[in-house]
Amino acid sequence: MSDNFSNEWNRREFLQGMGAAAAGMALSGCGINADRSAKGLTEEAEAVKPIVNSQTLEKPNLTIGYVPVNDCAPFAIAWKKGFFRKYGLNVKLNREASWATSRDGLIFGRLDASPVVSGAVTNARIGAEGARHAPMCAAMTIHRHGNAMTMSKAMWDFGLRPWHEYNGNLEEFGKQFRGFFESQPVENKVWAVVLSSAIYEYFVRYISAAAGVDPFKEFRVIIVPPPQMVTNMRIGAMQAYMVAEPWNTRAIKGNSGVGFTFAQGKEVWLGHPDRVLGVMQSFIDENPKTYYSLVKAMVEACQFCSKPENRSQIAALLTDRSFTGAKPKNGAIDKFTRPGIVGEYNYGGFDDKDRTIIAEDTTIFYDIPKNLPQIPGNHSTFLWQSHSIWLMTQAARWGHIKEVPKNADELAKQAWKTDLYRKIVAEMAIDCPQDDYKVEPAEVFIDKKAFDPSDPVGYLNSFEIRANRPQSFFQS
Repeated sequence: MSDNFSNEWNRREFLQGMGAAAAGMALSGCGINADRSAKGLTEEAEAVKPIVNSQTLEKPNLTIGYVPVNDCAPFAIAWKKGFFRKYGLNVKLNREASWATSRDGLIFGRLDASPVVSGAVTNARIGAEGARHAPMCAAMTIHRHGNAMTMSKAMWDFGLRPWHEYNGNLEEFGKQFRGFFESQPVENKVWAVVLSSAIYEYFVRYISAAAGVDPFKEFRVIIVPPPQMVTNMRIGAMQAYMVAEPWNTRAIKGNSGVGFTFAQGKEVWLGHPDRVLGVMQSFIDENPKTYYSLVKAMVEACQFCSKPENRSQIAALLTDRSFTGAKPKNGAIDKFTRPGIVGEYNYGGFDDKDRTIIAEDTTIFYDIPKNLPQIPGNHSTFLWQSHSIWLMTQAARWGHIKEVPKNADELAKQAWKTDLYRKIVAEMAIDCPQDDYKVEPAEVFIDKKAFDPSDPVGYLNSFEIRANRPQSFFQS
């Protein structure tokens, strides 16, 4: 494979690859109606007696975005169960077409708050490639995990299997992974993610590099909205993608049958933040009481989602057309959403082997499962500013910024509102860790490389495969 792969593919190859992606997005976009957003108040919400008088809030009427993936569970629950109403908020939920519109809706003032992909807030602050420079903030973590990488049937037929079947052998996986892409024409050397310059792209490149395969030489990365992933894989627009559930489960045999789950994101970094609640700094400054109410409502919703006894009803709620709309025509109404929420996760495959793994950490909304490192006061919605610094190291590693910012600590503090979070949840009698940073031990990463936030530059330089400024293309 030539080192100039990412720089020198010709016009015909460019048009072939991008034409396939564009066609897929156009086809799948035909099925999306103008507005599926959840509207009005449910009977449960109307029955809730507010504990905060909306007239005491600076801005009680809010427009909050969400994207049709399982991540929207806390927003759906806050709306359905009346947690927004409890804290004096009248919320209009706005279904967003993609993670880019969710992010940009905040920046341009169309949305008051919205979930954003982990990395989007940090990269808005540092002005990373593919991210608009803006004073965006993370109010809290919405959830950890809940995402996965799907590979095509062609990759299965070549011999690739779910990561856990390699028993940690990165070398063996790397040989097969490289061999597959070397066997493909240039238009097939494509991996899709939901947003550029964010954790999903970093994970795709990270796992490739961990296996000794330079992601800049073997494939290119394109951007596809979550609901369009399965259709695009079906028509051959890409050979692999990373997305939040239910769009991985949707792809496996017995459902759409276009691919299999290679790995959950937790197998790349156990405990990673997937989504954070994004707001602009101006919203916090101008609406401090409203901001407190918003965070409290969302923390309660995450606590509700975390309880095992609530998971089945959450999975069923998410099938509603207002949320994921992932309701099969026949069979169990929540067979797409249930695996990622309840934790009965089937990796799929084309050999009729049952690859269902039951785990309580499939999606983490609040309580930290016992298989993760335990820290007093820690819970999933807490913001570790060291995670923001890790994201900066990856932005630098993959060329989205030239170097780790010298004021990384300051930027992390500005972007991830940990101190404010502590004050807000203290009013809810919730304890928090007193530190803003923590070392990520080697065992939580797929390549067994620990992350010490006190030395981000040393961490970055420890990677053999990295780039100062790679040539990459993003289809949006």
